[in-house]
Amino acid sequence: MSSNTTAGDISASGSTVLGAEHYSVELVDAVRAATKSAALAAGAWFGRGDKNAADEAAVAAMRAMLLPAPFAGFVVIGEGEKDEAPMLANGEELGSGRGPACDIAVDPLDGTRLVQEGLPGSVCVIALAPRGTLFDPRDVFYMDKLISSAPARGVLDLRATATENVLRLADALGKPVTEVTVAVLDKPRHAALVAELRAAGAQVVLAGEGDVSAAIIAATTGGDIDLAMGIGGTPEGVLTACAVRAVNGFMEGRLAPQTDDQLRMALAAGHDLDRVLTLDDLVASTTVLFASTRVQPN
Repeated sequence: MSSNTTAGDISASGSTVLGAEHYSVELVDAVRAATKSAALAAGAWFGRGDKNAADEAAVAAMRAMLLPAPFAGFVVIGEGEKDEAPMLANGEELGSGRGPACDIAVDPLDGTRLVQEGLPGSVCVIALAPRGTLFDPRDVFYMDKLISSAPARGVLDLRATATENVLRLADALGKPVTEVTVAVLDKPRHAALVAELRAAGAQVVLAGEGDVSAAIIAATTGGDIDLAMGIGGTPEGVLTACAVRAVNGFMEGRLAPQTDDQLRMALAAGHDLDRVLTLDDLVASTTVLFASTRVQPN
């Protein structure tokens, strides 16, 4: 099973919408159209070696669709700060002002390098929740995450070792640990984690980039991935929490600065870096809307 293909195939049509029952048809259609428009714009840069151009195209297309949308949107967490990429900025206001007041978590293009290199797996993602309910991890760009489906609730713990968690999950799912599939971003920082998971007997799927889609599969009962874990982007973590909430899955997170400068910024912002964030901490509402569209070559 290819990790990139698995991470990208969030639905047969290339688009996924979760939580539509909580919002008006007009707003759901606008959010869905924004992810589709961003994916189409990014797709024009598929395999052309310029990830910033692809990201910029996705940002512009998404913003154009969201500005007239029937809501009063406020970007709580956007993509781009950690790598100076084009972005929908934190604090940016979107929408016509008519309709519900919403927090927005957005990643116009999750998996820029995949688009740059012409590989599958990138997605354009938006999540909405009632104003004031999304976690705002100001000045922290990375998060350690643990994501699985409903049977993991009360079983998994981010403070436990990877071995303990995969054995606990195997028991909760009623299958041998050798049949537990774990998705991990293919990054040097995860070398020890991957080695530990394999030593425990689990199957490890390495995702080249973009951890939102693999996490959604892990949170959905009966998916090809049973568990997603490791350190990825904080924006993606908040987006993932909205999707996990919508599918009634399990998630914990913990802020994880990766450099001394990031650590200083996190502490200056007042974050408790030892705190394990539950799903309720990450998105304090069950009224969420999540939309994602896979990027494909035009």
